[in-house]
Amino acid sequence: MIVILKPDTPKDSEGVRQVLEIAGRYEGVSSRLHVVEGATRSLIEVYLIGSTVTVPTEPFEELDCVERVVRVSEKYRIIGRHKGQVDVVGFQYQGLTFDQDTLHVLPGLCAVDTPQHAEQMFAALQKAGITTTRMGAYKPRTSPYDFQGLGRECLPWVFELAGKYGIRVIAMEITHESQIDEINSALDGAGAPTGVLLQIGTRNAQNFELLKYVGQQQRFPVLFKRGMGITLEESLNACEYVASEGNSKIILCLRGMKTNLGDPHRNFVDVAHVPVVKRLTRLPVCIDPSHSVGRKEPAPDGLTDIHHVTAQGVIAGANMVLVDFHPNPSKALCDGPQALTLEELEPYLEDVRIVRAAYEQRRALATRGMKAKAAAS
Repeated sequence: MIVILKPDTPKDSEGVRQVLEIAGRYEGVSSRLHVVEGATRSLIEVYLIGSTVTVPTEPFEELDCVERVVRVSEKYRIIGRHKGQVDVVGFQYQGLTFDQDTLHVLPGLCAVDTPQHAEQMFAALQKAGITTTRMGAYKPRTSPYDFQGLGRECLPWVFELAGKYGIRVIAMEITHESQIDEINSALDGAGAPTGVLLQIGTRNAQNFELLKYVGQQQRFPVLFKRGMGITLEESLNACEYVASEGNSKIILCLRGMKTNLGDPHRNFVDVAHVPVVKRLTRLPVCIDPSHSVGRKEPAPDGLTDIHHVTAQGVIAGANMVLVDFHPNPSKALCDGPQALTLEELEPYLEDVRIVRAAYEQRRALATRGMKAKAAAS
């Protein structure tokens, strides 16, 4: 059960105390207070955990501070929509809004290799009017002999260059909790010229201790990549681990599943789950066409599979696109075969704009249909 308080109710208010006092009357039920910092409003939600079937809603609903009481319908209490009973508030970070209505494209280096390549990437993004990117400093690889990323040594100049070219947010994978401290230190040392979206890679999708640690920090939002070989339900419960520790600023990324059924693509593309995740949860949804496909090859129509998968995700309502670009893919130390070039950046972004416009038209059409149906009934 979730008790949702009216917006801007103070955390230390008498109303919150009354909600917790009522919850404490029921045996076997514990309560947890959670503050939701949304893009448009902030509110407090109190979660009643345990056997709440016999707990009545009326004592809570009678309180002036309570907006409504929701009986939980999914295992993931905090991130779940619960059949539309809770609002999708999204969040703001670095002056940008991330929710289920917005769309951000994050073109960048899968793995940072040289200052020159990073600066070329940033300069191209600035020219294209893009303020969000991906830059991998820590890279878990299948083989211990493959390039593992430059790590903390590259952080100072990556952040400095990001500030120079007006980049607001960098998606950066972490593999260990100590790397959050390294990012904090380097970011503060550079004067905090940009922001970081902490990426949980597919290999750590069920590293529950890391997920809890990431959830306990409040400075950085989290980009969670679906586990390559686990169900969507398991991935959503992994996101709940993050949210249950206090950080609900989460974006779920669909990056394909590990199965030979997707051959010759690197992974079986799962963008059909974009509307499913938006229906089941309050999370914005990201797609990663680069790691889904794994290669840059054109179809007979002249568009690469990466372009097609991007379009499939955006037409389904994706809120973010994480895509690999590199100034010289042949010299990339990680995933060069799937990286698009800087010359392809502007056409790629225009293609995204075309598909997004089509999605907005489809959405408007559906809205008109629902209004007509409601008027008829």
